[in-house]
Amino acid sequence: MTAPARKAPPPERRFTTISDMEIEAVYGPADIADSEYDEDIGNPGEYPFTRGAYPTMYRGKLWTMRQFAGFGTPEDTNKRFHYLLGQGQTGLSTAFDMPTLMGYDADHERSLGEVGREGVSVSSLADMEILFDGIRLDQVTTSMTVNCSASILLAMYFALAEKQGVSLEKVGGTIQNDMLKEFTAQKEWISPPRPSVRVIVDMIEYCAEHAPRWHPVSISGYHIREAGSTAVQELAFTLGDGICYVQAAIERGLDVDSFAPRLSFFFNVHNDFLEEIAKFRAARRMWAKIMRERFGAKNPRSWLLRTHAQTAGCSLTAQQPLNNVARVAIQALAAVLGGTNSLHTNSMDETLALPSEPAVLAALRTQQIIAEETGVINTADPLGGSYAIEALTDRLEREAFEYIDKIDELGGMIAAIDEGFPQREIAEASYHFQQQLDSGEKIMVGVNDYVTEEEISLELLRIPQDVERRQVERVRAHKAARTASAVEEGLRAVRDAAAVDRNLMPPMIDAVKAGCTVGEISDIFRDVFGVYRDPALV
Repeated sequence: MTAPARKAPPPERRFTTISDMEIEAVYGPADIADSEYDEDIGNPGEYPFTRGAYPTMYRGKLWTMRQFAGFGTPEDTNKRFHYLLGQGQTGLSTAFDMPTLMGYDADHERSLGEVGREGVSVSSLADMEILFDGIRLDQVTTSMTVNCSASILLAMYFALAEKQGVSLEKVGGTIQNDMLKEFTAQKEWISPPRPSVRVIVDMIEYCAEHAPRWHPVSISGYHIREAGSTAVQELAFTLGDGICYVQAAIERGLDVDSFAPRLSFFFNVHNDFLEEIAKFRAARRMWAKIMRERFGAKNPRSWLLRTHAQTAGCSLTAQQPLNNVARVAIQALAAVLGGTNSLHTNSMDETLALPSEPAVLAALRTQQIIAEETGVINTADPLGGSYAIEALTDRLEREAFEYIDKIDELGGMIAAIDEGFPQREIAEASYHFQQQLDSGEKIMVGVNDYVTEEEISLELLRIPQDVERRQVERVRAHKAARTASAVEEGLRAVRDAAAVDRNLMPPMIDAVKAGCTVGEISDIFRDVFGVYRDPALV
């Protein structure tokens, strides 16, 4: 095997985090002298929760191991669900294909070539029934990664629970449903920000009354970081989105303590080990202060930031893909030491294809090794009190709050998005990081240094060409078998609720029971609320 090619190091190496925060050669008491040390650090399970959401952390309960899964037909993904549950996974996480994410049925012309490619294809309640065949919804918690069509998928999930005879009070899980980060980062939308937030508040309101174990929005920094943000920007824009949702719900007339305990978060875990640990600690502390001081929440559960985490997809490389195993393990350990409540570990082959079964099993085993073999679960926040960790936590909090102040000056997150502020900040950070890679100032092993000529061959997951054909035929058969009058009545009720600002969840649940599809209900959103156009492209 050819020895790795090693470039000469840059003339002057700058010691920084992955997001370019300057790092001192050594940290000591002087570096945390300006912080309110005792008050800000505290104990695990106590305000401001810097050291963890719960007193005993993983001694009491391990984080939920929730591997992302979704591809092909509902039958294909159902098999993967059963496989992962059989291997010790403790929660389901569903990836949907691009047509579903964008609000199109499998038989729509815009779905051509994308059905089942990036996730599972779901167009109707019949698809949802197959997806969870043999899985009682009161026996698992499910996460669904979907945003602009999230309300429709949640309506289907709740309708399925009813068909199974499961009370909504017993249905637990999370739907991502974070549209504001779509406008700043991921770019999957139907309607503009304001009506999108209205639909999210409908879901918050409905779940607060009917599904108390369900998290109706997962406020997501993951995609903000994947788009190229720094850790500070990820913190600031994510919590800024959360502030917007809370404010909108309060303006609807909801009491903050009636819904805040069911808000959840979703953060990225990037390569810089210490910075990522500090980021999770800073996030909990910031949210606790925001909820208690800004919104006057009285219930301590309303102050808690509970978060899912996923290792950084943008850090994985197609070159030398076996290196990704090491990256994922280090990132996962950072999330655990940072106190995450739930974790997905990426598979080594995800830059090349959807995860294969052996790769996803190795990713799950990575979490299990951390839990069972490393000993890091034995004590809560084992790095708490480290001068470096506490100094980084303080700095991340301070700089993120400076961003939030700027967002407030602009009139809030929706106004900031309309003005293009977070979009520009993320783009500039991403461009700067790429410049550092191109110049060799930052090293990505196997990409711009330690390069080898040999290529590793992996057995990749291939989606058969006939998946799309079979799914299109199923959707068409479903539409042909429906009672037309029931479909028309269901869609009319959804349209009426959308037009008069009435909560959309009850009519949508009735509509999907009548056989209405993701695409048909999404078309109502397009018609009533309008279609969003990126200002940068107009």
